[in-house]
Amino acid sequence: MHFFSQAFNYEHPWSHVVIGMWHKYPNPKCTHVVSIDVLDRTVDPNTGVIRTERILGCKQKTPKWIVKLFGGSEDAFVREISFVDPATQNATITSVNLSLSQFATCFERIQYSPAAGERTAFLQTAEVQARMALWRTAADGLEKWLVQRFEQNAQLGKIGFTDVLRTMWDERQQVPV
Repeated sequence: MHFFSQAFNYEHPWSHVVIGMWHKYPNPKCTHVVSIDVLDRTVDPNTGVIRTERILGCKQKTPKWIVKLFGGSEDAFVREISFVDPATQNATITSVNLSLSQFATCFERIQYSPAAGERTAFLQTAEVQARMALWRTAADGLEKWLVQRFEQNAQLGKIGFTDVLRTMWDERQQVPV
């Protein structure tokens, strides 16, 4: 099993970041996400927690050795479940790959929470595990490649989401009323 994590602050208040999360895709920095389908959205009448379940469609170039070994294509799907709690100002997103999950899984967790100075703390973790006990060398190579790809996409996601937030909030504040 291989791991990835990163933490930093967005220079926007929690409420802006949470609204922005629904506008993150599509964006020019994260062209690998090609579709988003909302499967379910509910609001708990007692707590006010908003639960959303989505399927993200992705398209990425896959190394030839992975396609030869496992089959498949550049098309992949990810299941994402988010919980937004306005009372505690906590938003949590979990996601897991649906495509090729018989060979490897990537479980991601993201948390947004308020930070000092009208900023929002971001914490992202991912666990990648190949499911090939007999081929440990191949499994290790696959896990390393998946973590590298995840890290590349995470950096693009950070840049892209920062651009989305800037477009939504910074430019809005500059427009005279």
